[in-house]
Amino acid sequence: MSDSIKHECGVAFIRLRKPLSYYHRKYGTPLYGLHKLQFLMTKQLNRGQDGAGLGVVKLDPEFGARYLSRQRSASKTAIGDIFEKVSEHFKSLSPEVQKSDELLKKEFPYAGELLLGHLRYGTYGGNSIENIHPFLRQNNWMARNLMLAGNYNVTNVDELFEALIELGQQPKEKSDNVLMLEKIGHFIDEENQRLFGILKSQGFTNQQITEKIKEEINLVNVLKRSFKNIDGGYNMAGLLGHGDAFIIRDPNGIRPSFYYTNDEVVVAASERSAIQTAFNLQIHEIKELGPGNALLVRKNGSFEEVNIVPPGKNYRCSFERIYFSRGNDADIYQERRELGRLLSKKVGQHLGEDLIKNTVFSYVPNTAATAFYGMIDGMHEIIRTKQAEAISKINVVEEPEKLEEILSWKPRREKILVKDVKMRTFITNDNDREDLVGHVYDVTYGTVRPGEDTLVVIDDSIVRGTTLRTSILRILDRLQPKKIILLSSAPQIRYPDCYGIDMSRMGDFAAFQAAVSIIKKEGRENLLNELYEKAKIEIQKPAEEQQNIIQQVYNGISYEAISAQIAELVKPTDIHAELEIIYQTVEGLHSACPNYPGDWYFTGNYPTPGGTKVANRSFIYYMEGRKERAY
Repeated sequence: MSDSIKHECGVAFIRLRKPLSYYHRKYGTPLYGLHKLQFLMTKQLNRGQDGAGLGVVKLDPEFGARYLSRQRSASKTAIGDIFEKVSEHFKSLSPEVQKSDELLKKEFPYAGELLLGHLRYGTYGGNSIENIHPFLRQNNWMARNLMLAGNYNVTNVDELFEALIELGQQPKEKSDNVLMLEKIGHFIDEENQRLFGILKSQGFTNQQITEKIKEEINLVNVLKRSFKNIDGGYNMAGLLGHGDAFIIRDPNGIRPSFYYTNDEVVVAASERSAIQTAFNLQIHEIKELGPGNALLVRKNGSFEEVNIVPPGKNYRCSFERIYFSRGNDADIYQERRELGRLLSKKVGQHLGEDLIKNTVFSYVPNTAATAFYGMIDGMHEIIRTKQAEAISKINVVEEPEKLEEILSWKPRREKILVKDVKMRTFITNDNDREDLVGHVYDVTYGTVRPGEDTLVVIDDSIVRGTTLRTSILRILDRLQPKKIILLSSAPQIRYPDCYGIDMSRMGDFAAFQAAVSIIKKEGRENLLNELYEKAKIEIQKPAEEQQNIIQQVYNGISYEAISAQIAELVKPTDIHAELEIIYQTVEGLHSACPNYPGDWYFTGNYPTPGGTKVANRSFIYYMEGRKERAY
């Protein structure tokens, strides 16, 4: 993605099902769990570079001993920072403690059986340490402690805020992090109190009750009450102080969640390929957590997958497949190739006779490479058809040179854009800084014949078009192609997201800007004002009754017209090449990614009422010139 979009936090969870001494003997280190957690987090670094956090819970500690530990960093090298601090602490221990599994568990805060890691991409709040997961809700009773981390955005925070006030709480802020921590914590408290009352009436002492609560706490009941009426997308992990844990996924499957179990570990993560690599597994060994389900891991090491929220319609996020998830997952790799292949037919039609000799194919950025390979496969298919047709028109025996020429036809593919090391600068002037952005990339000279070749470049998605306008198109124009055709393996992004991706301001979207520009060119400015008034009426209704007003902005404007207008908007005035932009269609997206139909950013068809509410609010903010997020 040439535009920078913040998105998608990452979660990593490990429950060691054996004593630490087992891993020390078998794997040569008592820190096996920490090593694997660092591996899982590093393999999901694509999901969060604003910060990282680590949480550990120890089972069965002695009275007075520390059993909850946390390490967080808000730096750009956060994973390295937190594990370096853990390593420094370990190295500071005496050799006697380092070699003794029993002493290590007592004296090293991170020698625990439950480990939780988180990578943060911020869509709400600043980037201070207070906003880094995991979050803690602490209590003197072990089973009332909660450590929480996740990849989630909750869209009905106003309603949750009011609900907590009605329960008698006084939340310290109106953020989904605080509200979810307090809501789950409230029902953990109630479950503890319920069991305490029952066990007290049966004559147990307070100490006996504490131990029995650890065994009998009903996590299913806690989660069903906690996640009732939650609107949003989530993959959330929680550790309780006494040793129970859960991973829960939203009922539409918006956010991804995978897990693996054997007799040594229970592992969960946001991405399947991360688990596969960290534990050297085959794809069939990893399970996908069902929508609305929770993976419950009890203090005794047992586990089960249980339904918590009735599953809704499948809205698994298609953007995960196009861009956000790592491309080394077997299925994602094939889907991205297919997205590129599906674009080739339309490109071939646009190129005509120039396809064979006068076109160079490339990609930007590196994440678009897989779609590029698929596009080249498609071009080979088109050229083979042209070859067969051309061969049928010659006498292959009498015209061997002509036959050889036809058989030599193939798409010209080159590495056009090269990303250099980021430049350090003392320059603060915005215009000069923009010029430096253009030097982050360079081109491979001599790959394009000036004035003769068309340059076809594929990107995984075009959201804002800012980077295209300010740097990339000018850089490509250095090669002096007669025409640049820019392809997007994703459809036109027309609507805001509110489930974990930082795309909420309508004015940022190139497709929306293009639609507004067309409306104004046609003298229909009053339409926007009419829709603004409608949106203000809609936003007063309950979320489940609202209609997405933004969809009416695009009525009567063809897909191709939007693409053409985007090309006009993003083309710098000082480049010489013609510019054309071709987007993937929504139908093509669903053909390539049939199991991931969540497409609300492309179609405006939101999986939850809260999404529609955010869309209407986002349009209102746009019309009022307000720059804040709509959630």
